Amino acid sequence: MADLYVKPGNHERGWNDPPQFSYGLQAQAQGAPKRNLLNKRVPPPQMNGPQSNTGSLANKGTPSAPPTMPLAPPPCASVSPQQKRSEEDNSTVITSSDSEPDIHVDTVMLVLNWALAVCQSTVKKQVCDDISKRLNLFVDMWNSGKLSLPVKKRMNILAQEIKKQNWNAADEIHRSLIVDHINEVSQWMVGVKRLIAESRSLPAEVFTVETSED
Repeated sequence: MADLYVKPGNHERGWNDPPQFSYGLQAQAQGAPKRNLLNKRVPPPQMNGPQSNTGSLANKGTPSAPPTMPLAPPPCASVSPQQKRSEEDNSTVITSSDSEPDIHVDTVMLVLNWALAVCQSTVKKQVCDDISKRLNLFVDMWNSGKLSLPVKKRMNILAQEIKKQNWNAADEIHRSLIVDHINEVSQWMVGVKRLIAESRSLPAEVFTVETSED
C-alpha cells in the first residue's frame, strides 16, 4: 500500500533524500463513491410528522374521567322539645356530680382522734403531742380552703380504712397523697403517717371501742 504513494526513486538524488509522494492515488480515492457518515444526527421520533399525529390521535381517543359532583350536605336533624329537655337534664346531673360532696373535716377527725386516743395508752406523750399538733394543722388548712377536693376525698377514705383497721390500705392512701399532692399535705401528713404506724403496732383488742359516729 505504501508503494502506491511513493514514486520510484530518483537516481540523481542522494541516498538520504526523502522520497517524493504521489498524489494520483489521492485523486482516485476522491473519485470513489462516498461512504455513509455515521455521525449524522437523527431527529427524535416525537418530532416527526406521522408519529406526532399518531400520538395526538391516541390522546384524543382516550376518554377523560367524568367530573366529580360535590356531595350535598346532610339535612339538619330537627331536635324535638323532649330531646332538648332531656339534654338539659343530663347536663344538670353532670354539673351536680362534679360539685363538692358533703365531706366534713369533723367526720375525718372523729376517727383520727379515736385512733390517737387508743395510742396514748402505750405511745410516748411526746409522740402523741406531735401527732395532735399535725392533725390540728390539717384541720386549719381544711377550714381555710387550702385543701383541694381530691385531698379531702382521700383523707375521708383513709379515715374509714383506719376505722376498719385496714392499715395497709390506709398506708397506701397516705403514700398516694404524698406523691400526688405534696404541696398540700407536706406540713401535716407526717403526723398521719406516724398515727398509722403506731396504731398498726398495737394489738387488735385495744380497738374494740367504736366511735360515737356509729
